Amino acid sequence: MRLPISTFIAGLVFGGGLTVSQMVNPEKVISFLDVTGNWDPSLAFVMGGALLVTLIGYKLVLKRSGPLFDDKFRLPTRKDIDAPLLTGAALFGIGWGLAGLCPGPALASASFAGQNALIFVGTMVATIFAFRFVRSRT
Repeated sequence: MRLPISTFIAGLVFGGGLTVSQMVNPEKVISFLDVTGNWDPSLAFVMGGALLVTLIGYKLVLKRSGPLFDDKFRLPTRKDIDAPLLTGAALFGIGWGLAGLCPGPALASASFAGQNALIFVGTMVATIFAFRFVRSRT
């Protein structure tokens, strides 16, 4: 029971942070990505702050013998850069630049951002299922 509650709280904190930082606002994100036009650098501070918190958090948490709500740490083991990783990163960046949303902010804003966020989330979910279907066939 502790894992679902901790997951829910982590999601609330994450969604709240995205909302407070305005990363759920596509116009704000697109202004950040428009470095040749009306550039808004404020999200760089949000990202820098997130990296700092993550760095400190990893340093502190990984000193523990194990996580609080699981039996072991589950960290990535692969370090190679392959075609699926590059393709996924490129598609993520293109989608972020075109829509001003990425998966986390899209889910956080789906309840209040209107039709565009809902279309984004629906398309994202359909694409995930299509990818899994195609991948299972190969």
